[in-house]
Amino acid sequence: MTGHDNFHSALVSWLKIILPLIALAILSTLFLVARTVDPSDAIPFAQVDIEDRVREPRLTLPTWAGVTDDGAALTVAAAEARPGDGSPSAEKLVARLETPDGGSADLVSDHGRLDPETNRLIVSGGVVLSTSTGYRIRTEEMSAALDRTGLLSEQPVTATGPAGRIDAQSMTLSEKSGQPGQYLLVFKGAVKLLYQPAD
Repeated sequence: MTGHDNFHSALVSWLKIILPLIALAILSTLFLVARTVDPSDAIPFAQVDIEDRVREPRLTLPTWAGVTDDGAALTVAAAEARPGDGSPSAEKLVARLETPDGGSADLVSDHGRLDPETNRLIVSGGVVLSTSTGYRIRTEEMSAALDRTGLLSEQPVTATGPAGRIDAQSMTLSEKSGQPGQYLLVFKGAVKLLYQPAD
């Protein structure tokens, strides 16, 4: 064995001892120098918010989905919901109704509440209903049945659609009588149509 080989073997042997010791020293320094975490530096919870949540329980971003008796899929989502006293309420609602014939209707509103006696969802404030047939209906209040396809507005409505602009005192969207799977949008009460043919 040459002197060069002896030197190389000795160097490797020493490095096997020295390098782990250096690594251990570096790790020890990290733990000694690291700043200790002060729990009081954490962002404090707002006591007012906690008390408000305890006093008025609520759900954030709830979603409800189901199928009506006539086979339509109904999905309702909200920014926030409160259980209330037997009549749950919600804010910033978005609902989607998909009927078995392939049609759909999307509804958005500022507020909503469940009427357990009639099993209807009553929405109000900036209500907009958009249907897959091309109608966009605006009103201040509308109710939706939860057990069947049925939308009703007894407030004045303004709609735009394939025929033009429609103003009416009320409207309904429901399944056609005696024709399962077929749906009918009806405007009622002093209906005014401004015909605007497509270009």
